[in-house]
Amino acid sequence: MRVLMLGWEFPPYISGGLGTACFGITSGLTSLGQEIIFVLPRLPGKPAAAPIELISADDLPGAGSFSEPIVLAEEIRQAAGDLAGIEINSFASPLGPYLTEDTYGEFLGLVPGDWFSPSPQAASEETLLLTGQYGQNLLAEVMRYASLVGEFAGQRSFDLIHAHDWMTIPAGIAARNRSGKPLILHIHSLESDRSGDHPNSSVYDIELYGLKEADHIIAVSNYTKNRIIRFYRIPEAKITVVHNAVTHQEALRTYRIRKPGLRKIVLFIGRITLQKGPDYFVEAAAKVLAILPEVTFVMAGAGDMMPRLIERVADLGIGRNFHFTGFLKGEDVERIFALSDLYVMPSVSEPFGISPLEAISYDVPVIISHQSGVSELIRHALKVDFWDTDALADRIISVLKHPPLGEELTGAAREELNKIHWTGSAEKIIKVYEKLALET
Repeated sequence: MRVLMLGWEFPPYISGGLGTACFGITSGLTSLGQEIIFVLPRLPGKPAAAPIELISADDLPGAGSFSEPIVLAEEIRQAAGDLAGIEINSFASPLGPYLTEDTYGEFLGLVPGDWFSPSPQAASEETLLLTGQYGQNLLAEVMRYASLVGEFAGQRSFDLIHAHDWMTIPAGIAARNRSGKPLILHIHSLESDRSGDHPNSSVYDIELYGLKEADHIIAVSNYTKNRIIRFYRIPEAKITVVHNAVTHQEALRTYRIRKPGLRKIVLFIGRITLQKGPDYFVEAAAKVLAILPEVTFVMAGAGDMMPRLIERVADLGIGRNFHFTGFLKGEDVERIFALSDLYVMPSVSEPFGISPLEAISYDVPVIISHQSGVSELIRHALKVDFWDTDALADRIISVLKHPPLGEELTGAAREELNKIHWTGSAEKIIKVYEKLALET
């Protein structure tokens, strides 16, 4: 089949699990003979993962034409490797993963005022003008981008639309309205996962509209499927679970790295936000260090909670044993995994969570929260409730004090990992495609 895929990131410019998953899914689908037209927003000359980076006046995208999408940089085409059957396109837009109304407002402060949409009213209309002007707010930009994608879809030939997460929902519906082709909505994360008890009502409304309008829904875990049913009242029959996977070849390169000295390293890697539970990691670290004072804790990532957690580490008096690396990518991620003795993912609400699979690839034992989708796949991992820092500390101490326990966990988990690959995920997605094609 020929699929119009609407995503937000593509290697080498990725900032989180969504980009990794989109590449893995695309790789699996094309390896099984599917043709993919991949569309994403991007600022010309800038990595797709940096939506609020300062750009000069010379760098601003022109109005352009929807029939001439901006082709991604050569680096991205090279990252696709030998993937046959994939065409990558982008449109000028600052939209990207983890973008919020506040960070979008920061971006608008860096561009000339006449690049805003003509009016908030025009930005919300289905017939929004196809100009190079950005929306006056995040939702207006989402709608502007949807109009661009809708016009693009009207000129291309494909069998169905596969959209990822909330920012692609208006674009996916616009593409369906122009093409008449069925729409699959792939949910990697929900607003309730990202924002906890304080969701953005506008984002929730878009999610609800998209989940109702989609011809079928793919959820990355049963955990996410159940939340869709519970919070959005979507019929169970409309949802198919397709777990994410991991790219095995990339992990193999790190085995040559040797761990220095006897000091044990416990790793947290991810966005330092409420959803990921970094504060529980800090509290557990203090409890571990009271028993094992020579352990080093590393928090790799960036996010809005980072300043508060730095202060908390200082208050607890564990600064000498706790390091913040900031955002890591590429070989730096590989190196920190390979140097670690234990990986911890204490997420408050994790639809899936690819990073534990990556850790296992590097022979690193993992501790994950029960509130994560990946716990459905990996039986040989220690699991705790995210809020139970006593239990988390106890499990960290057990693994560090008893190396055979860690070896047993990684050995058994590696056997499980051999059965988890993107081709298997793609096979399940193709079954959804085929079922939908028969029904429409």
